[in-house]
This record gives sequence, structure tokens and C-alpha cells, in this order.
Amino acid sequence: MNLIMFGPPGAGKGTQAKRLQERYKIKQLSTGDMLRGEVSSGSELGQRLKSIMDSGELVSDDIIIEIIANCIAEPECQKGFILDGFPRTVAQAQALDDMLKNMAREIDHVIVLNVDDEELVGRVKTRAEESGNARSDDTEETIRHRLTVYNEQTAPLLPYYKEKGLIRNIDGMAAIDDVSAEIESIVSREKAA
Repeated sequence: MNLIMFGPPGAGKGTQAKRLQERYKIKQLSTGDMLRGEVSSGSELGQRLKSIMDSGELVSDDIIIEIIANCIAEPECQKGFILDGFPRTVAQAQALDDMLKNMAREIDHVIVLNVDDEELVGRVKTRAEESGNARSDDTEETIRHRLTVYNEQTAPLLPYYKEKGLIRNIDGMAAIDDVSAEIESIVSREKAA
């Protein structure tokens, strides 16, 4: 089972992907986590990534695609994977399709968490306040910029996957457990088929 979690920053993609990983033993591949890990390593690439991420811009396709390809090829992804935060552009989606075709794999579903932008800003502010150790990309200014980037550059991916019949819309404004139940009903139908 190969899934893409889709939705704006702060929509709950990571939370839902982690739950799916635990339940179905398919590997969550969060580009955000992978990129933040690289930043915290202090490497030269990590320092370049920090500057890009702190400004709310998207990391280049070449870097992301290389990271994802390496992860999907790992043994822990053989049962399946959940992409969280990738692809973000049509070019990345096409590169992903080519990469998976070469591996004799494909995407089964694109789970879209539909949320309200203003509610999202509130969620991110709450996450920053509750954690006490806010991520550098959890400021209101940065999240608003990331939403603009998402709406302009990433949301156009929806027609690409809709044409392939892979879109599964979920109300991301519902309670976390309700969102999980809705996603699991999609995944369990696939598993039973």
C-alpha cells in the first residue's frame, strides 16, 4: 500500500501518517522530518536547507527527489510507504511516477485533508504555544507564507491525481480520531480487495 498524504502545512498529515504507520506497518516518509533531521545534523546541506525552510520556500526538486528515492528503495518500505509532504509540484509528481514505474510500484491513494486556512493558522500557533519549543517555521508570518506557496504551487497537483482517479477527500477539520477512522476505512477496503 503506497499512499500520499496531501494538504496544506499544519493540516495533520504527519499525525495521520504516523497512525497509519503504526496500524499497517507501512513506512511514513515525511520530507519535513527528513529535512529537519538534515538541518539538525549541522551539515553543509542542512545549513542551506535551514535558510530555505525558515523563509517558507520550497526545497529544490533535485534534493527532495534524491532523498525520497533513497528512502523508497530501503527494505523498510517494501510493505509500502506513506509520503507526507511530497510531492509538492507537478514536476515532482511526474518524477515520482517515473521513479515508481522503474521500481514496478505505484501510488494507491492520495488522501487529501481539506481544511480552512484560518483554522490552520490557529492550529499552528497553538502547536507552537503548547510545545514551548516552537519550530522555526511555526511563526504566523511563516505559516501564512507557506499557505500562499501551497495554494499557488502545490494545490495544482490535485487535478493531476484526480485525473488518475487517486484522490480520496477527507474532512481535515473533524476530530483527529474521526479523520483517522475515515482514512482507515479507505485503506482497509483496499487491503480487503
